[in-house]
Amino acid sequence: MNKSICVFCGSSKGNNPLFAEKAKKLGKLFAEHSIDLVYGGASIGVMGALADSVLEHGGNVFGAMPKHLADREVAHTGLTKLFITNSMHERKALMANLSDGFVALPGGFGTLEELFEAITWSQLNMHYKPVMLLNTASFYNPMLDFIQHTIDNGFVRPEHRDILTICDEPQDVIDVMRSNGW
Repeated sequence: MNKSICVFCGSSKGNNPLFAEKAKKLGKLFAEHSIDLVYGGASIGVMGALADSVLEHGGNVFGAMPKHLADREVAHTGLTKLFITNSMHERKALMANLSDGFVALPGGFGTLEELFEAITWSQLNMHYKPVMLLNTASFYNPMLDFIQHTIDNGFVRPEHRDILTICDEPQDVIDVMRSNGW
C-alpha cells in the first residue's frame, strides 16, 4: 500500500510562475516514489497544477471537497477518487485520516489555516506525522519570522518550532519522508 501526503496549497496560481512549477515537480516526484496525493480536490491554481502532474506521471490523487465548492465546478473530475464532504471540517478530518504526512505549498488563508491546524494537532499529540512546508521563492519567510516572534514573546515553546520542517526544494519533501521511515 502506498504512503500518502496531504498537501495544502492555493486554489490560485499566485503571481510567481515558480509556485506552479515547483508544485508540478513535487507531483512528478510523488508519482515516481509511489506517494499518493491527498489534497483539496480543485482543478485550478497550484492545487490543479499539483494534481495534474501526479496524474500525468501515473500517480494516485485523492481529493476532498465540500459539496458547496464542488457545486461551483472547481472540482477536479479526473482524480483517482474525489470525496465530497458536507463541510470544511469534515474535509480536513478526512484529509488528515488519509495521510501519512503534511506539506504546505504557497497559498492563502485556507492553506495557512490547514497548516497551522496540522501543527497544532502535532503539538497536542493528536498525530505524529511530519509537517513540512515547501518554501518556494522564500514565500513563507515572513510567516517563519512571525513564528519566531511568537516564541520570543512566550506564546510558543521553542521545541514546538521543530514540528515544522522547512523544505526549499520538492526533493527535500521526499527526503524528509524517507528520514521518517518510508
